[in-house]
Amino acid sequence: MSTSTRATRVAATREAILTAAERLFAEQGIAAVSNRQISEAAGQGNNTAVGYHFGTKNDLVRAIIRKHLTRIEEARVERLAHIGPEPVLRDWVECFVMPTVDHLGSLSGPTWFARFAAQVLIDPVMRDEIADEAMQAPSLRRVGDGLDACLSHLPPEVREERNGMVRQLAVLVPAVREAALATGQATARDTWHEAGLGLVDAIVGLYEAEYTELRGLHRHEGHRRRRQMLRRRIVRGRRARRVRPARRGRHRRPPRPGARARAPRVGARGRERVPGPGHRRGRDRVTAAPRASGVPYRPVPSF
Repeated sequence: MSTSTRATRVAATREAILTAAERLFAEQGIAAVSNRQISEAAGQGNNTAVGYHFGTKNDLVRAIIRKHLTRIEEARVERLAHIGPEPVLRDWVECFVMPTVDHLGSLSGPTWFARFAAQVLIDPVMRDEIADEAMQAPSLRRVGDGLDACLSHLPPEVREERNGMVRQLAVLVPAVREAALATGQATARDTWHEAGLGLVDAIVGLYEAEYTELRGLHRHEGHRRRRQMLRRRIVRGRRARRVRPARRGRHRRPPRPGARARAPRVGARGRERVPGPGHRRGRDRVTAAPRASGVPYRPVPSF
């Protein structure tokens, strides 16, 4: 087999694995799909084909993301080149949303990338890692700087909150439309481009909407402080109610008011065993128990 033929077969195998993995991840979730299922769906008899070509499952997810992000990045760079000298908020939002939506419209046949991206968004392991990798693109950093310049009148807390909402809308809205198209349901817009324009309108309205005062935004901080104070009070109460063990020797805690006196422990010859510092087991103390002669027993002191 020549080198070119082998390279062609390897490329075809990798593409089949990427397509099968993207579909399974979009339909079932990333954690619910195994490498063996992906190999079987790709038509590979060897169950280790995924590990041979891509490595771990996380590496396979990154490969799917990079395959699409390469084309999306090219479209975003081209749009930024024609943005104009004084762009407004809508121009930056279009540069953020439209390249992805137009890419979904350019894919032939049924698509799974929007639902796959939604599965990555809700995955606790891959979400932050993929987001950090995507934000390293120069075009996205430029779009982020442009949005910050247009939204400089908003407090930083409000701006960060709305940026998170926009990121979720940009992923979940196309995923819902893609799922509707896959099941043959009717959608509000006929084409992906029109759906993207509607999403741009919604995001611009979200950015330009009025915001609640800062005291309302910091309400969760007040809840956190109140929980800390309540937790401290509970801990103090537990410490106050904690029963400390009695010390040996003559340093005993006084009995509680109204408590019944404890009967002394009496040993042989009518002597009470009292713990003392002189011996581990204590020393003898004379009790009122009389002997037969009527004279109490007195032990001989040791010198």
